[in-house]
Amino acid sequence: MADSPAPPAIDLEHLARYSGGDAALEAEVFALFRQQLDIWLRLLKPDGDAEEWAAAAHALKGSARSIGARDLAAACEAAEAVRAAGAAQRAVAAEEVRRCADAALGFLDRHTYKARLAGLRSASQRDNS
Repeated sequence: MADSPAPPAIDLEHLARYSGGDAALEAEVFALFRQQLDIWLRLLKPDGDAEEWAAAAHALKGSARSIGARDLAAACEAAEAVRAAGAAQRAVAAEEVRRCADAALGFLDRHTYKARLAGLRSASQRDNS
């Protein structure tokens, strides 16, 4: 029996429910997500303060949920749960968060590229008609 394909790193239907399908708004949301991801990932230090760890994991979880990055949100929730654990457990959780973050960013890059390409094709078709 063949494995079913993995779900996308970001649920675009989830995002479209909130953006109304507005591509400009989605691009702005993606840019904000990238900024927040950069900030919160830097604070997710396995040997750092437990409160800072929990705040970073919680904030990142909310950002991930807002754009439909379900795997990233789940990894952040798991990271929140090990806030009082030792550095070794937190390191494992941080690695999973980073893996899921990389998947979400890769998805965003591909999605953005496809959207720009479609926009260029559409503009070219208008210019040639």
